[in-house]
Amino acid sequence: MISESITYLRNSDEVVKTVLIGGLLSILSFLLVPAFVVSGYFVRVLQRTMNGDDEPPVFADWEGLLVDGLKAFAIAVVYGLVPAIVGFVLVGGGVMAAFSGDAGSVIGGTSIFVGVLLSILLGLAAWYVIPAATANFAETGRLSDGFDLGALRPVLLSRTYATGWLLALGVIVLGVVVAGVLNVVPFLGTLVGVFVSFYAAVAAYYIIGHTWADLRTVEPRPEGTANERPAA
Repeated sequence: MISESITYLRNSDEVVKTVLIGGLLSILSFLLVPAFVVSGYFVRVLQRTMNGDDEPPVFADWEGLLVDGLKAFAIAVVYGLVPAIVGFVLVGGGVMAAFSGDAGSVIGGTSIFVGVLLSILLGLAAWYVIPAATANFAETGRLSDGFDLGALRPVLLSRTYATGWLLALGVIVLGVVVAGVLNVVPFLGTLVGVFVSFYAAVAAYYIIGHTWADLRTVEPRPEGTANERPAA
């Protein structure tokens, strides 16, 4: 599936335009709105691939992309807050305890170690859950389904999803490596690396979409209807 994911965008007649727009929006992601639009595009990739449509979407219906991107971003933030809060409480408490005396320094050091370890583990867990949660939202168009742990649990525990997630992660890592190599060339290499990272992210979502199709029975529906359904 990796080879198919890497050639996925090339199936589009507008591959150059799509990559250029996606890369430019990624460069401008510090403005937030472009980042939301890119996230919305990833949702479109999920919607198409989980329905067996391997024709890549284009950047159109900008309002719809923005709305779906905001919802996908909200899902990622909520799951990402868990490790952040745990780390803040344990590490922050450990630092305070470390300055309270000899006994406190031992407790504080232990708390910091445990906090960092738990944050890393929970962060990995969040990375594992977020694609499935986003796919569940993309399938139904309801934001609340991104947090439907009852529906997500069997998916997350399945070998099919674990395999698909690892393959998608592999594509992302490959993109990071290529982008890192390009960074050797000052400025221009970094700039091109952003476009490579966008391309790799699309390929990763292609894998997640097809993995979701293998796991779930998805009724085909018009693209972008996620915005026309209730948000909860």
